[in-house]
Amino acid sequence: MKTKKIIFSFCVFLMILTLNACDKAVDDPNLNGKSGITFNSSLTYGTMIDQDGNTYKTIQIGNQTWMAENLRTTKYNDGSAIANVTDIESWKTLTTGAYANVNNTSKADSILLFGRLYNWYALNTGKLAPVGWHVATYTEWNTLIAYLGGENLAGGKIKELGTTHWKADNKGATNESGFTAIPAGYCSYIDWTGQKNFESTGTGAYFWNKDNAGSQSASSVYLYYNTEKMMRSTSYKTTGMSIRCIKD
Repeated sequence: MKTKKIIFSFCVFLMILTLNACDKAVDDPNLNGKSGITFNSSLTYGTMIDQDGNTYKTIQIGNQTWMAENLRTTKYNDGSAIANVTDIESWKTLTTGAYANVNNTSKADSILLFGRLYNWYALNTGKLAPVGWHVATYTEWNTLIAYLGGENLAGGKIKELGTTHWKADNKGATNESGFTAIPAGYCSYIDWTGQKNFESTGTGAYFWNKDNAGSQSASSVYLYYNTEKMMRSTSYKTTGMSIRCIKD
């Protein structure tokens, strides 16, 4: 009986070591470029590097060149730090730039996959995009939508293929454009319920436009798992959303 207890204890010890090793592998900062995203293998991608040293795939769609991954820099292009605000309740009153990781994760593979979520004030500094790039405007998003056949079809043509990251059934997803939209969702403070939330991860992709839409809101576009439409909206500037940049 004593021998069995020793063997059991040793097995538990090995399991703990294995789990710890897995955690370290997930948190490994050397995962750059290994996000697990399914890109369109029939297309040729370029690359670009941001001010943090992160490498991204890029794709030409018509006459535009877009980032094919969500921005994940922690610095502006002048080298100054962007505030990492993890208490989403605090986002309600922010009027300066901030970012959060999806679900406040610290895991490198998750950050590589989803990028980071930024409030509108971060992009309004004019320093969020890497040099030679800029946050896409409402007009530039409209150009993309028109090139891909209009808002009723464009969403499917830019969503990552499959249901590894998108909720089933990821309707109409072909990623024929190579844009490879990922459902990072958004973060916001919900006034009417008092909840502090990360929302729609796995079901929706939300992107800021550069354009101002009023004192409290700005333009955005979004995609959802159960439609191939690409939809336009306005959102509170205090919301955290994904960023895609376009080449100057």
